[in-house]
Amino acid sequence: MMSCQCECKCKCTLWAIIAAVVVGVLAAFLQITGQITVTPAFLWALLGAAAVYLAVLVVASALSRGGSGCECACTSLNAVLVGILGTALFSVVLLALGVTATSVLSAALVGLLLSSFALTLAGSACYVKALTGCGC
Repeated sequence: MMSCQCECKCKCTLWAIIAAVVVGVLAAFLQITGQITVTPAFLWALLGAAAVYLAVLVVASALSRGGSGCECACTSLNAVLVGILGTALFSVVLLALGVTATSVLSAALVGLLLSSFALTLAGSACYVKALTGCGC
């Protein structure tokens, strides 16, 4: 496995987290105002995407065992894993509770769900960037 002694400063992961927070706040605001709706089909699609994404990430990590010379891959991989687990968790919670358009709790959970999914996407871009050696 890759050495996870992250000594470099990974600005890409920081930008991914900032972007995920912005997406989450925006989604929560749009949900509470009723501008967007989240359907159970969308929640099932995100749950499936998280499961497939986790499987692909496990295979990709196994294939790139130690191939990266940059320690930033470890930080990016942690961000991707947090995003995947958050997406799966919040989609299951929202499926169990049900989403109402003007509920503050639903808006907060939708914001956390979309923030986690945005972190998954942005973190995976940072992970690929770190694996290819760009920016380290």
